[in-house]
Amino acid sequence: MANTARNNLKIYDAVASEWWSDDIRWVRTLKNMVPGRLGYFDKLIDWQGKAVLDLGCAGGFMAEALDDRGAQVTGIDPAADAIKAARTHAADRNITYDIGVGEALPYVDGQFDAVVCVDVLEHVKDLNKVLAEISRVLKPGGMFLFDTINRNIIARLATITFAEDILGVLPKGTHDPDMFIKPYELVAGLEAADLKVGNLTGLGPRGLNRRGDPTFGQLPFKTVLYMGIAMKPAA
Repeated sequence: MANTARNNLKIYDAVASEWWSDDIRWVRTLKNMVPGRLGYFDKLIDWQGKAVLDLGCAGGFMAEALDDRGAQVTGIDPAADAIKAARTHAADRNITYDIGVGEALPYVDGQFDAVVCVDVLEHVKDLNKVLAEISRVLKPGGMFLFDTINRNIIARLATITFAEDILGVLPKGTHDPDMFIKPYELVAGLEAADLKVGNLTGLGPRGLNRRGDPTFGQLPFKTVLYMGIAMKPAA
């Protein structure tokens, strides 16, 4: 059972009007994570012309980065105000934004070449249902690219004690550590959803920028954050 006092998803709507302002440190941190994720994902897929779903898109950082790479992007998120901010910022882009949840995606079977889901799986109400929906909307041969947080004492210290409580790079209450996902649990869920798991790798801070905010990239260990890919078998 999720601790809703900890898994506080209202934070995304609360700052929606300032999502693209660079005035809020934790939002800048989320933005800074995009190049680190794509530094890995870009090696695995040619985005040009691909129909891509950004599941849990919030205000649109990843969606716009994928649009820059030539993907045909659809973003979806339950945070209505964040979606409004994403639409406003992308007014001159060809990105579709929808309000909805991963457990009930409003798309037809096999609609997307790829689904990207970052900073999301550790927040959802029903992980297995979300994975089943991702598999459903992927085309045969399609790719699922993701990251999430490992469940162990080190991850809890890093994300809750340090990131939320001490450093303030995330708002207090962002995460419920009981909802973190061990890699073997995620692999089992992906396989049950008929998705063939590829390589898993670490993700984490690699340095600081001029504002003193962390920058991110691939790491050799998966103790805290990890990312990976899974493929839907070709027909």
